[in-house]
Amino acid sequence: MIRIGTRGSLLARTQAQTVADALIAAGHPAELVIIKTAGDASQAPVAEIGVGVFTTAIRVALQNREVDVAIHSYKDLPTAPEPGLVIPAIPPREDPRDALVSRGGMVLGELPPGSTVGTSAPRRAAQLRALGLGLEIRPLRGNLDSRLGKVASGELDAVVVARAGLVRIGRADEVTESLDPVVLLPAPAQGALAVECRSDDAELVRILAELDDASTRAAIDAERSVLAALEAGCTAPIGAIAEVVESIDEDGRIFAELSLRAAVAAEDGSDVIRASTVGPVDRAEQLGKDLAAELLELGAGELVSHLR
Repeated sequence: MIRIGTRGSLLARTQAQTVADALIAAGHPAELVIIKTAGDASQAPVAEIGVGVFTTAIRVALQNREVDVAIHSYKDLPTAPEPGLVIPAIPPREDPRDALVSRGGMVLGELPPGSTVGTSAPRRAAQLRALGLGLEIRPLRGNLDSRLGKVASGELDAVVVARAGLVRIGRADEVTESLDPVVLLPAPAQGALAVECRSDDAELVRILAELDDASTRAAIDAERSVLAALEAGCTAPIGAIAEVVESIDEDGRIFAELSLRAAVAAEDGSDVIRASTVGPVDRAEQLGKDLAAELLELGAGELVSHLR
């Protein structure tokens, strides 16, 4: 039996269950093991309680052999590799965009100045402020049910959350607007899962690798490479999105390339520095490093220096 460690929220359990179902379908019995993390025990803003707040306890259980596999929302993982652990599978990614859920069905541009918008991410808050819409951005914690409940109760006019989470728990119909990355660039690796195990468990590494999606892995490698090169954590106001796209060479032949966009925002929304690039899929990590270097040349270092 493959024991899969996960947080206990509905979203985390649903995500982990998709991996368990895939393993079971492939002939490998699996079960979920619920683990409480520091992030589950605290209501403080994520930026205050630190990187890895949702992942450390699960990784400790994995290293202590209490579970065999750990499932993470990839965007929550620190960029530095964890000794003794490996990620053999990144399954196909869900829609990485952010989503607005508002009262009255208003899209972002229709919210009146002074509207209260809740979000848990400094990245979202910074980019929303940069739009100059006069919105009042409020910190938001809790599971998706409680976040959406603040809109339904009238406590907030709207919330911005990851669309992938709403899709996975069957509440995508509550999305008022799926926000184009041109408006709000997602967090690096948003919508993707990391399937992690111990590096010395060769047979399990082989089994899990069958769940890996090459295009998703390339995109995630590029996005997280930007984050790592900027030396900023997963709560920093940095957005990035990559996707494998089809291009045509001068002889009319179709080939795959990796398109990558990234942005660094001032926390108060006073500045947003953006850059983009396209390159070979098999050089995803280097593509991210190169784009981060371009962002630094454009002045991004000043925006993230205090976050290091």
